[in-house]
Order: sequence, then structure tokens, then C-alpha cells
Amino acid sequence: MWSPLNTVCLRSQKVCRRSFSAALLKRSSRRDANVSSFSHSAGRSQTCRALVYKNHGDPLRAIQLENVDLPPMGANDVLVKVLAAPINPSDINMIQGTYAILPDLPAVGGNEGVAQVLEVGSQVKSLKTGDWVIPKDAGLGTWRTEAVLPEKDVISLPNSIPLLSAATLGVNPCTAFRMLCDFEDLKPGDSLIQNAANSGVGQAVIQIAAARGIKTINVVRDRPDLTELSERLKAIGASHVIKEEALRRPDIKELFKTCPKPKLALNGVGGKSATELLRHLKIGGSMVTYGGMARQPVTVPVSALIFKDVKIRGFWVTQWKRDQSHDGKEFRVMLDELCSLIQQGKLTAPACTELGLHDYHKALDAAMQPFTSRKQILVL
Repeated sequence: MWSPLNTVCLRSQKVCRRSFSAALLKRSSRRDANVSSFSHSAGRSQTCRALVYKNHGDPLRAIQLENVDLPPMGANDVLVKVLAAPINPSDINMIQGTYAILPDLPAVGGNEGVAQVLEVGSQVKSLKTGDWVIPKDAGLGTWRTEAVLPEKDVISLPNSIPLLSAATLGVNPCTAFRMLCDFEDLKPGDSLIQNAANSGVGQAVIQIAAARGIKTINVVRDRPDLTELSERLKAIGASHVIKEEALRRPDIKELFKTCPKPKLALNGVGGKSATELLRHLKIGGSMVTYGGMARQPVTVPVSALIFKDVKIRGFWVTQWKRDQSHDGKEFRVMLDELCSLIQQGKLTAPACTELGLHDYHKALDAAMQPFTSRKQILVL
């Protein structure tokens, strides 16, 4: 894991997995019996700078920038320098104490990011100095300058892709990719409908779908910069961009004269927005819920179940990654395909604002604002 910092508890399944994170924040004189020759290389810092929280609550109050001790490197570990790490809604929820998995406290914030390998242990096989890596799992504490990580907890990326694309690859594009692949057999010319289309997941869905010839109906909330947002989404491949209110109007039928009814609906909002997506889903289609920004339950009309036989599913990319952890082949294949799309210019990072670690208050505040469509990236 990115850094030792937590017993991550999957509360819904009564499962707890011990991470290394709590140890990072404790000064210990004990050393691993299997410490490699890299453990105390000349000139290596024994501490890093990290955004730490010791209690759950308001991120602006809970997060503090502190020095954190780095543990000694074992033979199967790598020392990495974190290059960039985004602030995602799940990061905010973890600090607030409302997410499905929570670390032992104190903890370092951040679940996603890209790092460069500085040193490798004597038994490390799959990585070398200079490689770029991202976490394989959540709860690793990426908001830090350096970390000592087990080789098995990271996976490499080509360092030829843009930094911001690498930093934001592990969560939103992976979520988008799996939802497009795993629930309906979408062919070129088919369509899907999604709310939260301006989110990181939404933008990735638009681009991956466009690369496959799949049309997207993208639902966004009304806002002052709606025209600008609509143009930006169409520029990355959106077929249609409509306001939530338009889903309830009779003239929505005009859209389906030129666009087939969607086989797939992607719900990141919940509440009435999800119900409206269901109304326009093709008979036998699937609605996949991956988020709940409205903090309201998903209500499914009886008619949708009886007369349209829709399928209601859920998706959590963290669980998908854990299900693949036995060999990691599907994860590798997915990352390779996503990186290929990036290299072809068909998949770009979402609109981002880059800030230094010392500007974390500004970054956290911006990340929690309503209607935000720019991802805050801590560049270290």
C-alpha cells in the first residue's frame, strides 16, 4: 500500500485487512530482519512530508501537513517519490468517516496517484528505478512526498503518458472502462445514458465510448456555465448533452428519433435523477450505480421491472480490483488498453487544477465545492 497507514475495514462485509500505514506514523527502533541494502542508502531522507488526519471530520480541519517517518526498506519493497495525486470524492468521504473502507488513525489521505521508483529492494523483480507506478488498491495514503511500498501493492505504467493522465488513471477511467465492458454487450452504434456526465468518471465514459463508436447521452445539472460545459463535453466526444429537466419533457422523444434507446444507464447521482434514467432505458437494459452524489436512495418504478425487465446493478472499482488480486491479469490488460487510448489522444485527463502540497487547504476547499468539474491535483 502507498504507505503504511491503516487497518482498512470493509465494514459492509465485516472484513478487515491489515495495512502498513499505522506503522509509518510511529517511530520504531525495530528493523525488519529482511532489510535490503537499500534501506539506508546514502543521502536518502528518513522522513517525508504528508497530509495526515488523526480524527474523522471536516477535511479542512482534520488534515494537517506533517513530517512522517519512512520505515526501513525490505528486500521486496520499493522507495518511491510521489509525483502527483488527485483529490477524489472518495478521499473526502474517507476523511469524513463516511466511506465503505476506513483506515486506522492517524492516516495519510489520498487513494490515487502516480509515483516514480527511486530504489528497489534486492528481491524486487517486476520494477526498476525510474518506473512509474500507481496503487493496486485503495487506502494507501498518496498525499505524501515519498513512501516505502511492497512491490506487490503497485503496478507500473509507461512514463510516456502525460503526468496528469497517469495520476488520474487508477480510479475514474478504470471505473468507466469496467462499466462499459461488464454489464451490457455494447456495439458500435449503440447508446448509453449517464448522469454526472461532467464528473471524472463521466468524462472517461464519454471518451472510451466514443473510441468504440458508442453514442452517449450525457445528463448534467443546470448551472451558469452550462453552454461552456456542454461544448467541452462535446469536444471530447459526447453525442448529446442535456439538462436533467429535459429528461422529463415530452420533446425528449425527438432525441430518440436519431439516437437508439440506451442499453446501459450509468448512475452516479441517485434520487430522482436515477429514476429518470430508468424511464429512457431500453427494454432489458441495465442501470449501474457507482455513486450517490444526491445522497438519496435509488427508487425503481414497478413498471420498469415488470414491463421493461431492467436490471439494477452496482459497481465499486475497489472491490473489482480486489477480486482480480489473485493474478492481476485483467487489471494489466485494462491498464494497457487505457494507456493505449491515452497515447492515441483518445483519452485525456479531466480538467485539472494543479497545486502544491502546501496549498492543500485551497485544493480541499475547491474539491468540495458544488458544480465543480475541475479535479484538484496535488503536484509533489
